[in-house]
Amino acid sequence: MANQIVFAILATIIVASAIYSVATKSIMRAATALLVVLFGVAGMYFLLDYTFLGAVQISIYAGGITMIYIFAIQLVSKRTLQGLQERLKGSKVIAGCLAALAGIVTVLAVVMKYQFIDMFQQLPDKEIEMSVIGNTLMGAGKYQYVLPFEFISLFLLACIIGGLVILNNKKEENK
Repeated sequence: MANQIVFAILATIIVASAIYSVATKSIMRAATALLVVLFGVAGMYFLLDYTFLGAVQISIYAGGITMIYIFAIQLVSKRTLQGLQERLKGSKVIAGCLAALAGIVTVLAVVMKYQFIDMFQQLPDKEIEMSVIGNTLMGAGKYQYVLPFEFISLFLLACIIGGLVILNNKKEENK
């Protein structure tokens, strides 16, 4: 019963923070709300006794959010960060709600079509060993993830370089 209460609290915090992160126009508030979402997901992992995944969630994504803060401070002018007023237009809210509804319907259709709920009931009730997780994450074979990690790292490096180029262009314009 206590696990269900904690799950409900974490789920509420995650959903509310995710909605706020998308709805706000302030980049700092959005990054903070995203940080709350990621900590909530880590809490879910800890609730499921996946301490390794919870610790990885906190260490890696908290570092990522710190990078977002740094780039937000560097790339956005001080006046923009301080004086931005938030306004929601009715048409954008309706369009966002329709897009969210379409996403929910799509997810439910996939869950129903492939019967994921029945699959979870057939899973063995044993913990996966750390060596299996490590081999899966760092292997280059089928259903292993070292190549996607490498592509993501190159993409993030390109984003950092692009951010620095934009920053230099803005500095030159201000001079």
